Amino acid sequence: MWLLNSSIGRKLIMSISGLFLILFLLFHLCMNIAAVFSGEAYNMVCELLGTNWYALLGTLVLAAGVVIHFVYATILTLQNRKARGNDRYATSARPKGVEWASQNMFVLGVIVILGLILHLSHFWAEMMFAELAGIHGDIAPTDGATFINFYFQGNIVNTVLYLIWFTALWFHLTHGFWSAIQTLGWNNNIWLSRWECISKWVATIICGLFAIITIIFYVNGVGA
Repeated sequence: MWLLNSSIGRKLIMSISGLFLILFLLFHLCMNIAAVFSGEAYNMVCELLGTNWYALLGTLVLAAGVVIHFVYATILTLQNRKARGNDRYATSARPKGVEWASQNMFVLGVIVILGLILHLSHFWAEMMFAELAGIHGDIAPTDGATFINFYFQGNIVNTVLYLIWFTALWFHLTHGFWSAIQTLGWNNNIWLSRWECISKWVATIICGLFAIITIIFYVNGVGA
C-alpha cells in the first residue's frame, strides 16, 4: 500500500496527524485561557470531560495521533540520513534558504515528546488515569485548578521546563505547519511564502499564549 510504504505516503500521514495535533493544541489553549480567569470554569470543563466515553475516545485518538506522528517522523528521518550517507558529515553549514528548524525537526520533536510526557505525568496521570484506576489522593481528580496551582504557582523549575517545551514547540510548528500544507498540495508559488508567514503567526499565537499563561500561573495561579 503506497500510503504506508512510499515516502510520499508517509509524509502525507505525518502531515495529517500533525495538523490534527495543532487542532488539539488550540482546544487545550482555550481550556488554559478559561483557567486564567476562573478556576471554577476550568474545573467545570474537567468534570465535563472526566472519564466519559467521549473523553476516553478522544484521548485514544489523540494518543494514536502522537504515536503515528512520531513514528513516521522517525522513519523519514532515518530514511533521509541513509539516503545522504556520508554527505551529512561533509559540512556543518546550513544551506542558504534552509531554516534551522527544518534541519532539527527530529530533535525538536523529541523535546516536544519529553515535554508531553512531563505534562501527562502532572495532569493526565493525576486526573483521568487516577479516576479510572480509582486512586484517591489529597486532590480530587476533577480539580484541575488545584493541580495547576500545585505544579506552577511559585514553582520556578516546572515553569522554566514548560517554557523550554513551548520554545521547542514554536520552532517545530513554524516549519511543520507550512510543510504539512505543502505536502498536502495546498500551495503554489504565490501561497508558499504566505503559508510560511501564516505558520509563524499560528506558532507564535499558540506557543506565546501558552507561555504567557504559564507565567501567569507561576505568579498568580488560576483565576478566582
